[in-house]
Amino acid sequence: MSSSPTCACLSCPAHRDLLRKIVKHYPSSSVTDAQWAVIEPLLPPEARTLGRGGRPEKWPRRMILDAIFYVTRGGIAWRQLPAGFPPVDTVYGFFARWARAGVWRRLHDTLRDRLRVALGRAPQPTAAIIDSQSIQGSDQIHQASRGYDAGKKTNGRKRHIAVDTNGLLLAVVITAASIQDRDGAFRIVAALDEGYSTVRRIWADAGYAGRFVRWCKDALNLTIEIVKRSDNTHGFQLLHRRWVVERTFAWLVKHRRLVRDYETKPEHHQALVHIAMTMTMSRRLTHTP
Repeated sequence: MSSSPTCACLSCPAHRDLLRKIVKHYPSSSVTDAQWAVIEPLLPPEARTLGRGGRPEKWPRRMILDAIFYVTRGGIAWRQLPAGFPPVDTVYGFFARWARAGVWRRLHDTLRDRLRVALGRAPQPTAAIIDSQSIQGSDQIHQASRGYDAGKKTNGRKRHIAVDTNGLLLAVVITAASIQDRDGAFRIVAALDEGYSTVRRIWADAGYAGRFVRWCKDALNLTIEIVKRSDNTHGFQLLHRRWVVERTFAWLVKHRRLVRDYETKPEHHQALVHIAMTMTMSRRLTHTP
């Protein structure tokens, strides 16, 4: 690992050389100039600039973001960051601190609103699709936050998500895999209602039918439309609206850190979901291949 230079700007020759090497060797996760121009203004200022004291940052935030994106995309352990990136304690410290402060979610939500406008939509959605995905958990996950999904034969956690009609993430809730879809749906819809009062219609699969549909109608004045698979069709079937949320799950698992759950804290898994979608949306906004 390279020793830490004394300044956190990319005008430092040592930092410029390291950044060039990162971009050259890890193009699938590195932040382009266009992406950085979009993301940088949305990051929180240094604490010392707000009169809170503390030491100046020694590493450029672009390099720290490259390291976090590399872990998310490649699925490696934090301690396996290659030489050339900032020190792992610095990188993980930024990740955990910004997860705790809600920075990743705010960054994600701002980019999503911009992308919706770029796609010809209003910033606030009026409809959503919900679904869940069970993920095998590693032995690092404590028993208190994991469970067994008998239907998927998966021991770990479950991510419940709500997306708009373009497949962009609106809300995500992490639970034990043993939580049934209908029970988890109460939490994801509550999160959706808290952040997006404009959403009035939700599409879901047959697993959400029953008391959940009635509760949404009576308590939140939401219309839940159940999209069922035809009993007469065998093999693959493209289902109305439901294919959109399935595509979002496919976007997420392109980031190998989300294929399996290694996070000791559910909120860190949630942060990685926001980071993965931030990577996807920033590329779309800047037309980066």
